Amino acid sequence: MNLPFLFAKRYLFSKKSVNAINIISSISVIGVTVSSAALIILLSSFNGMEELIISMYSKFAPELKIEPQKGKLFTTNKSVFNELRKNPNVIHYTEVLEEKVLLQYANRQYISTIKGIEPKSLNKSIGDSILVDGVYQLSRDSTNLAILGASVQANLGISMQNTPDLIQVYSPRKGVKNTSNPAEEFNIRAISPGGVLRYQQDFDNFVITPISFAKEVLGEYDRVSAIEFYLKEGTNIKLFEQDLQKKLGEEYLVKNREEQNPTLYRNVRVERWVVFFILTLISIIAIFNIVGSLTMLVLDKQKDMTVLKSLGGNNSLIQRIFFYEGLMIAIIGCILGLLIGAIFNYIQSTYGIIRVEDGANAILDSYPMLSRWSDYVLVFITVTSISGLVSYFSAKISVKELNKLKATD
Repeated sequence: MNLPFLFAKRYLFSKKSVNAINIISSISVIGVTVSSAALIILLSSFNGMEELIISMYSKFAPELKIEPQKGKLFTTNKSVFNELRKNPNVIHYTEVLEEKVLLQYANRQYISTIKGIEPKSLNKSIGDSILVDGVYQLSRDSTNLAILGASVQANLGISMQNTPDLIQVYSPRKGVKNTSNPAEEFNIRAISPGGVLRYQQDFDNFVITPISFAKEVLGEYDRVSAIEFYLKEGTNIKLFEQDLQKKLGEEYLVKNREEQNPTLYRNVRVERWVVFFILTLISIIAIFNIVGSLTMLVLDKQKDMTVLKSLGGNNSLIQRIFFYEGLMIAIIGCILGLLIGAIFNYIQSTYGIIRVEDGANAILDSYPMLSRWSDYVLVFITVTSISGLVSYFSAKISVKELNKLKATD
């Protein structure tokens, strides 16, 4: 039987002789409860925002992308690419050709990034969710169409409500310099605007066209910038990526979504942990209420400690009693805080009681919450560890001061 634990439990739940000790103990529990609830709510809200941002990015970013190790372009005449295209686990496969181009519409000009893809690779379900005007297709009645980013449409002043004029696309012609006719230095093609995407800022500068059109504009008929594709649901993406990288060798890079945009993923995670550590520091202040509670309890139980010492108890035994007392305060408060946090997360996720201001964001109506068991474990370990350290040193110092008081009596 653990004697210090029995004493600590008795002291925690019994009525103290000084009412202020009950109040301080309750404040300590409340402080730990609020801190734990705040931490789990914070982590869940960041999980929700992270999931939202990454899901938005994932709508337009392929699951896997092949790029050259060196340079910007590569040929696809290797058998491994044909095998990949025919792989039953691969869907929405497309060769991609990207480059900066000059767009002209009426009297306006704008520098954009043309992205040529295979029309059959368009994912209609994804496109319909980010299309704000026009149609999500790259051809109509044998006519090439361009899907514009929001910035491209705004800067060129294109209205999809009326029948828009053709967009002139200019790209420098390779190997031609200082001709008498400046127009001969450029490949010039025209294309009809078909639709407008309003998505993330990184993609608002794109103009998506059929890859055949992009090849004509850029003068690149045999090389591409990348190969993008999705995998069937249930396919192990990490294992597929590793196997494909081995087949392609060191000349190519196979990138998953995180590797395609490491800055986005890194920023989301760094912000989450920075705010978590800041709130943890604030929580330490609340946890220090345990110091006051234990100090008052030690003074209140002087007679009990004297009896224990006369029965053979040493300082270590007494210290453990008050250490367990502080630890129990922390555990009870932490469990209550986690329960409150879980209930709040459920209510917010189900009913969206905290809503985004009208007009502030068209993507969501209320703040998203996403609970993860790992966060509950993290908060419990963090709070109990800090509380355990505070309780240990507080009990040790309080017992020393108690011995000094007895020595002077």
